[in-house]
Formats: sequence, C-alpha cells, structure tokens
Amino acid sequence: MSERAIELLNLPNHPCHILDIGCGSGLSGEVLEEKGHMWVGVDISRSMLGVAIEREVGGDLVYADMGDGLMFRAGSFDACISISAIQWLCNADKRSHIPQRRLKVFFNSLYRCLTKGARAVMQFYPETPQQVTMITTAAMRAGFSGGLVVDYPNSTKAKKYFLHLVAGEPNGKVVLPKGKAMTMQMEEDTKDSKQTETVLFGGSNKREKRRRFTKGIRIPIKSRKWILKKKESARKAGRKTAGDSKYTARRRRPKF
Repeated sequence: MSERAIELLNLPNHPCHILDIGCGSGLSGEVLEEKGHMWVGVDISRSMLGVAIEREVGGDLVYADMGDGLMFRAGSFDACISISAIQWLCNADKRSHIPQRRLKVFFNSLYRCLTKGARAVMQFYPETPQQVTMITTAAMRAGFSGGLVVDYPNSTKAKKYFLHLVAGEPNGKVVLPKGKAMTMQMEEDTKDSKQTETVLFGGSNKREKRRRFTKGIRIPIKSRKWILKKKESARKAGRKTAGDSKYTARRRRPKF
C-alpha cells in the first residue's frame, strides 16, 4: 500500500521533504528513502516508534497524537503520506475525544504545514459510510481540494480507500488519478455493481437529498421516531446525547 500511495502522490524527480502520519515501524519511510526522499514520521505508539529506532530508519521520528494537531512550522513539507491511520480519528477512545473536533484540528494543522500545491495521500479503512463523510467533510472545510480514489471498488476484500488531497489549489483544477481496475474474472463475478473509482469533492447533492425524502414514508419532523433517529445518528458519530425515556419527544404544556 505504501508503493500505491507514493504512486498517487506523483512526486517530482528531485528529493522532497515528506510527512508520514502514523509511520509505525517506518516501513513507508524506507520506501520513500529508496526513492531519494527525506521524511519525518509521526505516531502515537511508543512501542512502534521503538521498533523503528531499532531498525535504524533514516527519517526523524516524532511521538504525537495527530488528533491534537501537527506542531510543525507552516510550509514544512512538500507532501504527506499516511497508511491505515486517519480512521482512528473517528473513534472516541476517551471522554474528551470528540471525533469531529479532532478531525478539524488534524486537517487544519496538516493544511498549514504543507506547501502550496502539496499533495497528501492517505489510505484508510472506514467502518461505515458515515466515517467517509466525516473525514472528507473535515478535509474540505480545512481548505483542501481533491477527493477519494478507490482501488478495486467492486471487491469486498481488495477494496482500498485513498484520500487524495491538494493544498491551495481550487477544486476545478484538480484531476484525480484513476483507481485500479479489477481483473476480468472479478468483474464478471460483480458485473451488476455500479460503484465508481473516484469521487471528487463537491457541494451538497440536492438530488440525493430529494431522493432520501421521497423514498418510502417520510417521518414527521420532531416526532418521537424522528428524534430517536437523530439521536442514534449522533451516537454513531461519537457525540454525547441525552438518554432515551418515556418523556423523549413529549410536548410540554403551554405556560400561562
């Protein structure tokens, strides 16, 4: 996956200064070194960083939580790579962890420490479609343009998500690379699937919203069923909500 992420970065021939988020034992960094680039690795696991030190990797290593922000100077890096890391920002491992806030802090700090026009490619494993939305929305609000590149979109096991970001470039000028296609045999097995290989960032999809409301019976706004559904969505997103009871959605008596 490191080779694929570096391929999507489309780095120039001259040496670049690259940030590796969630570097672990430095496997991605070694691939970057082989291609003549310099790198700095960030990871929250002391044990994995210890393995990287034992392996005598060539990059600099930083112990930090990416959800607390990246404390590098503005314009420090020419590119960024990340393998199987950013999906952890969607989880609330502590009471103080709010996924939306941590994603916002991370992407804002990443945008700041990249040079204008720098690319970031982050491979991740989303557990739900909501996590994909959370991650892409936070990146777009931070100022990034780009979108998702999906390798083998019709395969359950081989499917890979790559968040392809560009700093300081309007979305209209960004051309996303194509995701890898499946073999002929795999395409025959899943020929009825219509998933796309790339998804470009954009505005709200009004047609999709209209389809969502017209499909089936519409739930009355602020009814008990509507409120319980909204609270369940908030819990899945990691937000704190009040507990459910027989008083949930009960209307209060008018005051005299």
